[in-house]
Amino acid sequence: MNQYIRCITCDAVFAKTLFDQCPEYESMSEKPSDPFREVEKDDFKDFMKEHRGHPVEPLQILEESMVSDQPYAEPMKVSYFKATNGKEHFIIKRFRRRIEEPFSYQLIHGDYFLQLVQLDLQADEIRKQLQWEVDSPPLKEEQLEGFVELYRHVLKKMDVNRLERVAYESSHPLEIYYKMDEVSLFYLLRNCRSLFKGDDYRAIESFIHRHKEDGVLLLKATYQIQLVQSHSGQKESLSPTRILEAKRFLEKK
Repeated sequence: MNQYIRCITCDAVFAKTLFDQCPEYESMSEKPSDPFREVEKDDFKDFMKEHRGHPVEPLQILEESMVSDQPYAEPMKVSYFKATNGKEHFIIKRFRRRIEEPFSYQLIHGDYFLQLVQLDLQADEIRKQLQWEVDSPPLKEEQLEGFVELYRHVLKKMDVNRLERVAYESSHPLEIYYKMDEVSLFYLLRNCRSLFKGDDYRAIESFIHRHKEDGVLLLKATYQIQLVQSHSGQKESLSPTRILEAKRFLEKK
C-alpha cells in the first residue's frame, strides 16, 4: 500500500511504494538489437534530497474517498482523494500527463463534495425489457410509454437522500444507482391499475417486483465533483516533537 509523505514547506506530496528502487533500462544505442544498461533508481531518496532541510510528515488517506470524473478504465484520468495529517484535511490530486509517465501528486488545501446533477430512470432499458418479457400478448406502444411516464412522475417525488444505494456495476465513478423506496413502490403499483387491466396488470406487477432492486427499475444518479479550496492554507510550523515523530515514521518505512 502506498505511503504518502508531505513536505510541509513546499506542500509537495510523494507516494512511497515498493517500486521506488526498481531500476530503469536504457538502450546503449539506437539499434533495437543492442543491449540495455541498468540505471539504478531511488525515487524516495531523490524526493528527500530535493526537500532536504524541510520538515515532512506522513499523511493518512481516508478510506473510500477516491473519486474521478472519468471512467474507471481511462488510464489518463485525474483522481482526487482525501488525506489528513491528524490536524488538517487535504485533497490530493493524482494525475499524469503521458501514459508512460508515473503518477504525479498535487496537494490542495480544502475539501470536495459530490453534487447531484441528475436523477433519472433507465427509460430505454425499461422499454426493451418490457418488450422482451411481456410478449404473450405484447404490450401496446401506448402502454409502454405510459408506464415510463408514470414512473418518471413517481420519480419527481423521490428524495435521493432517502433512497438506498445498491451495488450495481457502472463504468463511471460518478454514476450511482439507487432503488426506489417502499412508498414510491406502492404509489407506482397503485397507479399502474389505471394503465393495465387483468393479465396485463399481473404481468406489470410481477415485472416491477423482479426489477425493483437489481434491474432496469433502478434509478441512476449522476454527480459532479465540487472542489472547495481553503484560502487559509498557511504553512504550519512543526514542534520539535512532531518533527521527530515524522523522522521516526520515515525511518521505519
